[in-house]
Amino acid sequence: MTGRTTAAADAFAQHFGHAPDGIWAAPGRVNLIGEHTDYNLGFALPLAIDRSTLAAVSRRRDSTVRATALNTGYDDVTLAAADIAPGAVAGWAAYPLGVVWAFAQRGVEIPGLELQLESDVPIGAGLSSSAALECSVAVALNDLLGAGFEPPELVQICRQAENEMAGAPTGILDQTASLLGRGDHALLLDCRSLATQPVPLPLRAAGLQLLVVDTKVSHSHSSGGYSARRADCARAVEALGVDSLRDVEEGMLSEARGRLDETTFRRVRHVVTENQRVQQTAHLLMSRGDASGPTSGPAGIGGLLTASHVSLRDDYEVSCAELDLAVDTALQHGALGARMTGGGFGGSAIALVPEEAAEKVSTAVVSSFRMAGFKQPDIFPVAPADGASRLA
Repeated sequence: MTGRTTAAADAFAQHFGHAPDGIWAAPGRVNLIGEHTDYNLGFALPLAIDRSTLAAVSRRRDSTVRATALNTGYDDVTLAAADIAPGAVAGWAAYPLGVVWAFAQRGVEIPGLELQLESDVPIGAGLSSSAALECSVAVALNDLLGAGFEPPELVQICRQAENEMAGAPTGILDQTASLLGRGDHALLLDCRSLATQPVPLPLRAAGLQLLVVDTKVSHSHSSGGYSARRADCARAVEALGVDSLRDVEEGMLSEARGRLDETTFRRVRHVVTENQRVQQTAHLLMSRGDASGPTSGPAGIGGLLTASHVSLRDDYEVSCAELDLAVDTALQHGALGARMTGGGFGGSAIALVPEEAAEKVSTAVVSSFRMAGFKQPDIFPVAPADGASRLA
């Protein structure tokens, strides 16, 4: 076991009085490009990252479920397995226990359980700490209870937990990345067919880093602007007479403009052009993944990342002053491309930078935040990682 896995096992034994039956892990994710396209049945290009949630789990002889979250200050939760249902659990525990409930909804008999969660995925940073939490529990229960669900069904289980237990109206992007991620690859996701395709993303071989700038501006998917944007898209679908915004092509935008108010039209324009950017990014990575040079492989996608941010800022209006400052500063100091990532209204930006420029970019962003009177951001590199698995 790794040091972190051993520490999780030791903490479980101290808390529950015995060793866990196993330890499972699921990564957070960065969405390289393709924001707010998932619930519009479009395309996205996420990657699992080398930060994860560990779930140490054990069966109990009775029907009680106990859950604890290490190093968070959150209260433990204890209740009967039969009582786990929407409305019965609130706060952090709605995510892991929502997975327990979703398993039960599929006919899996739920015994008593002890769950210990520990994570180094920043909460509220737009790196999908919630999906990492759900997916770590999902793979644990799938193994421990012999449920036999394949990854696509586990994705749906985790989404159901987040939608119906936690009340967050998210799509499948985050859970798909966390469960199906692959080292040195992003994952091209067709949100209509749910088909996935690994896309080479050899950052280290290309001499690049993907920096995350956690702005420390917390956001929540369960309220506010995220739900409003989904409602905007639903109105557009109805007005345009299509099944989803996936069906709107660029050539249809001029006609759409005459049938929608200006705000709704801009929402549609973002989704349409973002789908194009995802496909263009995947094409560049797949066709030039082994090439070298300033416009090939990962180095060639920077302009598309930046264009995505402009669209999210101006058309979808989900950015904020901190995200814009992080993106602008990174670009001014050597980043090849930069954008907000995640649902927006806070969270993180990403910057694609040459390795030799990483420190310069980081220093400049910290300085710019200080001068603007913002909280000091947390800046760190992430690498494409494998998806959820058993560790011990």
